[in-house]
Amino acid sequence: MDETAGGLGELFLRQARRIRRAYGDRLAPLGFTLAQSRALEVIARFGETPPRMVDLAERLHVVPRAVTPLVDALEAADLVRRRVDPANRRSMLLELTERGVETRELFRAARVDAAASLFAPLSGEEQGVLRELLEKIDSVESGVVR
Repeated sequence: MDETAGGLGELFLRQARRIRRAYGDRLAPLGFTLAQSRALEVIARFGETPPRMVDLAERLHVVPRAVTPLVDALEAADLVRRRVDPANRRSMLLELTERGVETRELFRAARVDAAASLFAPLSGEEQGVLRELLEKIDSVESGVVR
């Protein structure tokens, strides 16, 4: 095992936990959880074609029954609405409400604030270098070589 890679992995995981915790701390006063914010973001990214519950579960990497309480909470908060899928009346489509769109922006601002607090010790130039390096790693995963 390469000790350098192992050490980098540990540092990366520690920072990922820090940013998740910071983001969660910013969501708590809004009355939402990390899981709810992630679900809202995933639903929004489907764009004009609303996802089915099973699509959401797939994107979240959970079993379909795990999204039911998540969607119930989002629906109770008037962030998401369910409607019957005209192509399959046994399936429900998920779409953001107007309040859901607005809340997504609040979540985005909370993510940006959490990231800013994590990267504050780095200069603008250092942040740029880190971004380039992370994008290079990301491009290998996504199959896009930059």
